[in-house]
Amino acid sequence: MSVGAIGLIAVIGLLVLMLLRVPIAIALMISGTLGYAGAQGWPVALRTLAAVPYELTGANPGVAYSFTVVPLFIFMGAVASRATMSRELFEAANAMFSGVRGALAAATIGACAAFSSICGSSIATAATFSKVAIPEMRRYGYDIELATGSVASAGTLGILIPPSLILVIYSLVAEESIAKLFAAAMIPGILLAIGYIVVITILARLKPHLMPKTPALPMGERLRAIVGVWKLALLFIIAVVGIYVGWFSPTEAAAVASFVAVVIGFASRTLTLQGLWEAGVETVQTSAMLFIIVIGAFIFSRLIVLTQFPLTLTSWVKDVGLAPWLVILAIVGLYLLLGTFLEEVSTLLITVPVLLPVIKGLGYDPIWFGVFVTVMSTVGLISPPVGLTVFVVQSQNPDVPLQKIFRGVMPFLYADCVLLAALVLFPGLAMWLPSTMK
Repeated sequence: MSVGAIGLIAVIGLLVLMLLRVPIAIALMISGTLGYAGAQGWPVALRTLAAVPYELTGANPGVAYSFTVVPLFIFMGAVASRATMSRELFEAANAMFSGVRGALAAATIGACAAFSSICGSSIATAATFSKVAIPEMRRYGYDIELATGSVASAGTLGILIPPSLILVIYSLVAEESIAKLFAAAMIPGILLAIGYIVVITILARLKPHLMPKTPALPMGERLRAIVGVWKLALLFIIAVVGIYVGWFSPTEAAAVASFVAVVIGFASRTLTLQGLWEAGVETVQTSAMLFIIVIGAFIFSRLIVLTQFPLTLTSWVKDVGLAPWLVILAIVGLYLLLGTFLEEVSTLLITVPVLLPVIKGLGYDPIWFGVFVTVMSTVGLISPPVGLTVFVVQSQNPDVPLQKIFRGVMPFLYADCVLLAALVLFPGLAMWLPSTMK
């Protein structure tokens, strides 16, 4: 049997294992190891299974150092969440939008966008603002579908607006610059947040009964609330601006920002030792989950490279003469399909080793593709039947049926579709900011 056929069988086997509900990390390891055994024998397969975890954590210092940015950014977000920064953000955003119909929903989106700039996780963003924003919207009589749908949708900004954990993992798999990926995602992330607010504005005009108008706050109160977000602004300058202007490497920025978040939390008496412990436990649990998936993905991607499956696929695309937009449309369909039953990290790790050579062969920039994949992940996070941020919101509000939350997110999907089309038609939306970097 040819190595190409072995690669195809391994991909099919992986999909079968996932449909059988085998954990994604185990499925990746099984299909990758069995594929290696078929291509080069069991001794090589077992050596690869043993070597990859060691190489990722210690044998290759450069790779191991790159991975340290993941737990550091997770820790920074966990500390910021427990230091009440999320509530301060929501109050500031609500003050800005007060007096406008739909102010609380718009404030939720604005606060989620700002919190995403120090969090990097959609699940954490959605969980945090489920506790902060939904009770307020309920108190003012907002439609429950709109309230929960706006939080679930705005939570997806956590993986698009830097520092994004998805972009960090993509940079490791694709071997691209984290700093350039962060810069590339900034404008699309802001545009998506604006798009969500536009959706709220349109709904406020078409269906004003869904969102009562809240009283406008005096200018003095608005200014005081806005000044209160200085903590987040400082962390953003360190963690994102510091990388862009070259003050820090990504790992250094994550470490310094995490330390500053702890100092601010204790100095302002909003962070306790118990909160710090909980942030550490959350960091360990989330990092361990991500790393075991990454290990499985690296084993599987090595098999894919060995079998030359991506090169075969690229050659086939060129031979058939498919227009680039048709290939992009097929990739969109693939991500929509995978997003119905896989979470975003697994989808990225499975598809990027296969699709990235195809994208490069069509002339697209891998930095652009990283942003494109991340935007597709935001769609998957709120698409039925397995929209993770929807499930997070429902877990915080068990009295609200899942069907209602999924109906609530549907209007916001239009903004995602518009952004996807804009990225394809105008790649400069993602590529302009990285081009200004040294």
